[in-house]
Amino acid sequence: MTHMNRLTAGVMCAVAAVIIAAGAFFYFQAPSSANGRAMILPVDPAPLIAVTKNGERSFSIEVADTDAERGAGLMFREDMAANHGMLFVFDETRDVNFWMKNTPMPLDLIFVGQDGRIRAIKQGEPQSEAIVSPGEPVRFVLELKAGTAARDGIRDGDLLRHPVIGTAPEPGMPPANKGDSPNVDSD
Repeated sequence: MTHMNRLTAGVMCAVAAVIIAAGAFFYFQAPSSANGRAMILPVDPAPLIAVTKNGERSFSIEVADTDAERGAGLMFREDMAANHGMLFVFDETRDVNFWMKNTPMPLDLIFVGQDGRIRAIKQGEPQSEAIVSPGEPVRFVLELKAGTAARDGIRDGDLLRHPVIGTAPEPGMPPANKGDSPNVDSD
């Protein structure tokens, strides 16, 4: 009887060790900024459209909408396509502060209000711990390769359209413009 209990205990320990090892393997395979590797999120099926006075510009984007995803962002990314970016989605309009620690490529940070309108465009310097902030509360931040906003004529006040933008109005706010009437300034 003692032999059977030891055999059962040994098998149980072996099974537990395999489960722990498998869990550790899959945990450490997930890219994250914690292990010094770039986080790569799936590309959203819907393009993000910037409506400018010179026409529309389309971008493929990754959507960072959890604390962990927003915290990792584009850290450790060495390069990114000129028509690609990451859209940071916050649960509510609020003051946000970004920095470029562990981010080797320069970026345009485009700060966007609940209504999809650009509130500010700032440049992020690689590896910098300097705070980058729009100076007012925003709901979204779009990060693009540095120089993209200027190259594509994206300016303060322009409209960004994407299914994520404007789908969850905040209490007391009118429904956001869903892109059906961009009303772009002609200056």
